[in-house]
Amino acid sequence: MALTTLIHPTAVLHPGAQIHPSASIGPYAVIGEKVTIGADTTIGAHAVIDGYTKIGDRNRIFPHTAIGLEPQDLKYDGSMSLVEIGNDNAIRECVTINRPTRLGEVTRLGNHNLIMAYAHVAHNCDIADRVIIANSVALAGHVQIEAYARLSGLVGVHQFVHIGRYAMVGGMSRIERDVPPYTMVEGNPSRVRGLNQVLLSRSGIAKEADGQVYKGLKEAFRILYRSGLTLEEAIAKLEAMSDNHHVRHLYEFLRASADEKGRRGPIPGRKK
Repeated sequence: MALTTLIHPTAVLHPGAQIHPSASIGPYAVIGEKVTIGADTTIGAHAVIDGYTKIGDRNRIFPHTAIGLEPQDLKYDGSMSLVEIGNDNAIRECVTINRPTRLGEVTRLGNHNLIMAYAHVAHNCDIADRVIIANSVALAGHVQIEAYARLSGLVGVHQFVHIGRYAMVGGMSRIERDVPPYTMVEGNPSRVRGLNQVLLSRSGIAKEADGQVYKGLKEAFRILYRSGLTLEEAIAKLEAMSDNHHVRHLYEFLRASADEKGRRGPIPGRKK
């Protein structure tokens, strides 16, 4: 640990912590023995970071966050499991990110994510890159979120749920099953409402191959939610469209959601 003028004199740092000389630690922050903090990362006032926690470069961690503390899981046996946070993330005020339940497991946050105030990321969650999680979202244990997904405020996500890339979850929704990629989901009970057209347009997907990729996604959505086919029949039809790489990802996500042990199955579409 290298003490520099970027560390406030009231911060409490364990001598075993590995802190890059360019990192900044705010007033009354507490950093535990097994914590590693990368270059140009800033830790806000009163933040608590403990456990085997590795934080990468250029992260902004705001006041009163709590990262790497024990999971809220009765099975936890005291193991020093791992929290890994990548680069260029913004973790806002009062966010909690818990370490996993068992030794050798990882709670992971990728790169370029925005986690807004009062959000909770439970044990064993795995969040990819460029995800936005809005205020007061609660993720239960073992939730997986793919890249570019968006979760609006006050969403509750059940344990073991998977949320696909470029998906959008509306505010105050209850998410009990897997959210298919590229879709908009909303409600209690939640239902697939449509394709996430705004994000598909902003990301450039709508213009790929002169719009043919987007047309393929629209056709896949029609097959899944407007054709009257069973889920198994619709997934089989999507397999035949796998030359479109986004449709292929949608097919693989749905197939795994429907078939793999431990998955909760995909959220259905709205009834006509």
